[in-house]
Amino acid sequence: EIVAVGGVTEDDGIRPSTTVATLSKLKPVFDKEAGSTTAGNASQLTDGAAAVLLTSRREAVRRGLVILGVWRGYVTVGVPPRIMGIGPAVAIPKVLQRVGLEMGEVDLFEINEAFASQALWCVKELGIDDEKVNVNGGAIALGHPLGCTGARQVATILNEMRRRGARYGVVSMCIGTGMGAAAVLEVEGPVGKSNL
Repeated sequence: EIVAVGGVTEDDGIRPSTTVATLSKLKPVFDKEAGSTTAGNASQLTDGAAAVLLTSRREAVRRGLVILGVWRGYVTVGVPPRIMGIGPAVAIPKVLQRVGLEMGEVDLFEINEAFASQALWCVKELGIDDEKVNVNGGAIALGHPLGCTGARQVATILNEMRRRGARYGVVSMCIGTGMGAAAVLEVEGPVGKSNL
């Protein structure tokens, strides 16, 4: 998904030399005595940019654009600020209800990982199959560029849905101060065609 700009051709946050041994040496950051969140299971600070063109079908057809996906619905929810990380567990069921889908009809999920514990809790709480979540790595692997998380997730999931021939995908994130957001996207028709 990286477009080469100024000589940058790949993510610099992915660290192939990371091992379980190196991760086990990292110290907790929030609760120094009993904590489990470390730099190894939290999203990294990353620079990034992403863009998504959202338009009507009529305008896409008029301009001859390939329709990569269809935005089916979106919700934001509020959760207690002290546990803002649970936002996806509240937002995902609400957006699925809004668009008339069941959890089992969703092929792929992109759930932003502020912290591994938060994302794993949401996946477990919702009963999502691990094989459907962040299949190319989430924010812990790829980074969490503030301000473009949603656009990055949309680009990631639409590309992967098209590769797999998947129909429905959900992007979701927790948001500081006690919110959560989720959206449903659909890839229509045979992958690789214009989907018009």
